[in-house]
Amino acid sequence: MIDLYWWGTPNGRKISIMLEEVGLPYQAHHVDIGAGDQYKQAFLEISPNNKIPAIVDPDGPDGKPISVFESGAILIYLAEKTGRFLPTEPRARLDVLQWLMFQMGGVGPMFGQANHFIKFAREEVPYAIERYRAEAMRLLGVMNTRLADVAYLAGEYSIADIATWPWVMRAEWYDTNWDDYPNTRRWYDTIGDRPAVQRGVEVE
Repeated sequence: MIDLYWWGTPNGRKISIMLEEVGLPYQAHHVDIGAGDQYKQAFLEISPNNKIPAIVDPDGPDGKPISVFESGAILIYLAEKTGRFLPTEPRARLDVLQWLMFQMGGVGPMFGQANHFIKFAREEVPYAIERYRAEAMRLLGVMNTRLADVAYLAGEYSIADIATWPWVMRAEWYDTNWDDYPNTRRWYDTIGDRPAVQRGVEVE
């Protein structure tokens, strides 16, 4: 039974979706980031950066318990553990890792800043809203161009899609005109119809 330490953010949902997709048994533990649970010593021992998500797997690669933090690393770990959603063929594997890094280095940080300044900032900062919303739209456009040629970001459904999809859930916050991104919308709807994705989103 894997222990999942999470909160209902896009990064948290990545891992609940992945665990549902691969069918590994897990128990979800809330880390209330609004209440500061992420700074408690017990969580720090699992996640040195005080960020969700993190997991503890009692059956690590050497048969001993292992903790893993950072959502991208967790996705790679679970993919390698189960042999799913990360190809072993070098070119296909590189495609997945490139699009995973696209999410980790672009979609996550930029959408995260847009989310903050549009929804959560204590005062309105028009420059920040305009800057990060524009970058979020640019990234949706990058995806739209890519998805004109393939069904999923790396061709086949993979951890790159699992990582990116929960962030696109928040695109409605940006008054996104989906007519400008029909391929991204098709991708989003297709993944949202997957039963494992729906279960992962509904985890409490």
